[in-house]
Amino acid sequence: MNPASKYLSLMLALTLAACGGGDKKAAAPAAGAMPPPEVEVVVVAPANATYTRDLPGRVQAFRTAQVRARVDGVIEARLFKEGSDVTEGTQLFRIDSRSYRAAAEAANADASLAYQNLDRAKRLLEIKAISQQEYDLTLAKAAQARAALVRASEDVINAGVPAPISGHIGRTEVTEGALVSKNAGTLLATVEQLDPVYVNFSQSAADLLRLRQAVATGVLKRAESTDVELMLEDGSVYTKTGRIFFTDLAVDANTGSVSLRAQFPNPKRELLPGMFVRLRFPEAMAENVIRIPQRAVQSGAQGQFVMVVGPDGKVGPRPVTTSGMAGADFVIASGLQPGDQVIVNGLQKARPGAVVKPVPLTATMKMESQLSAAK
Repeated sequence: MNPASKYLSLMLALTLAACGGGDKKAAAPAAGAMPPPEVEVVVVAPANATYTRDLPGRVQAFRTAQVRARVDGVIEARLFKEGSDVTEGTQLFRIDSRSYRAAAEAANADASLAYQNLDRAKRLLEIKAISQQEYDLTLAKAAQARAALVRASEDVINAGVPAPISGHIGRTEVTEGALVSKNAGTLLATVEQLDPVYVNFSQSAADLLRLRQAVATGVLKRAESTDVELMLEDGSVYTKTGRIFFTDLAVDANTGSVSLRAQFPNPKRELLPGMFVRLRFPEAMAENVIRIPQRAVQSGAQGQFVMVVGPDGKVGPRPVTTSGMAGADFVIASGLQPGDQVIVNGLQKARPGAVVKPVPLTATMKMESQLSAAK
């Protein structure tokens, strides 16, 4: 073979090799294409739901007693630790009681003498040595002496400033050496009973009227449960449930709302008076309604909507109308049909028209979704 033929054969081989390599490179992207992203969905299915309402409230102590001076005098000692628990009847302060003890001893002597005179008068009356009027006068003096002894004894007790109720006592308002007054009612400290506690809140009278009308017409049913949930300021759910304890029968003319009160157990003193919380309580029940996690519902210029995965795996927006809350879920009044796949997690990957792989929302993720919605 001449040099020219060898050169042509070499060029042909290189060309065929180049063509073969190009085919392999072109096939690589098809073989390594990225799979569609996964999104977590709930499949819409009608079910019964309990409508709930979230309202702000404020914690109040179950009982509050202000410890005030009941006698005049100088504080000699404080007998409790600030921020501790005290028992009803426990001595909290010691007020200088020397004059009150002396008065009690004198009253006791007067009462003893008065009863001796009464016994003597009774015997004299039996033998008609004195008149009935003289006996009645002696009896009245004995009663007065007894009353004076009771008052003097109470002054001695009140000088010890007993706790009016059992509970948590706060900081002292006076120090040793301070002069306190019975007439001025000097505040010494405050005792609060913190287990259980009240939570005061209010509901719009208009909302309450609409709810009652819906129940009366059969659109909704009365809620079977009366348990109330409480959400703390950090968004966490309080571990104990409460019950609605009181409903005012009048509407506040200034706010147009009705006052309500719930009672919660508070064994660990997690709820403190003055704390702001949120209450979630059942209002009514509805049958065969659609509910989806709150985080699945988005808002836009045209209103509320959700992202739905179609039969072809493509994502599309769907306008919806909500009619209330059922726990951490929205109740859907219109816009969804049974069998629709609504995206809950992975919305950042669910662009309209994109192809995705729907996977069921797990129970764990449902719980996390509800907690995030609660926050």
